Amino acid sequence: MVEESKQIILGKVGSVYGIKGWLKIHSFTDEQEAILDYFPWSLKLGNKIQSVEITDWRKHNKGLIVKVGHVDDRDEAQALVGSEIITTEDALPELPEGDFYWRDLMGMQVVTTQGYDLGTVSDMLETGANDVLVVKANRNDAFGKKERLIPYLFDQVVTSVSMEDKQICVDWDPGF
Repeated sequence: MVEESKQIILGKVGSVYGIKGWLKIHSFTDEQEAILDYFPWSLKLGNKIQSVEITDWRKHNKGLIVKVGHVDDRDEAQALVGSEIITTEDALPELPEGDFYWRDLMGMQVVTTQGYDLGTVSDMLETGANDVLVVKANRNDAFGKKERLIPYLFDQVVTSVSMEDKQICVDWDPGF
């Protein structure tokens, strides 16, 4: 049996642009234009998924607009508004050793170097200076913490990431 690739959400179709079927898109990639590095695209609206071909794109103001093949007017484009832009996991490039996609860190257990269980990664934040792990406590925390924000600074705060054990080890005071 062939295992199906996991779907990855790259962004979302925002609104129509003009009368010739162009669409504004919201990219969830680190750099906005990087969404154009991941093909093929499919658009998912509700339970309906359709493969699409991007025939043209350009920057517009602070965003991106794309032209989907065979969509030539505003009404056809309007039917795609609100769709999630998805691709398959195997369309993503392999990362260098020690680098991880945010999605790989979600749900991982976070423990201190002293073995204290801080909880699981529920989200990631981009602050400009560095990424931040949002760690939700799994139980009533002895320090009264329900959530912690821990800088994702490898070799400073994060000492190791084990994909096999689904665990991140951090040098962090549980009282913070």
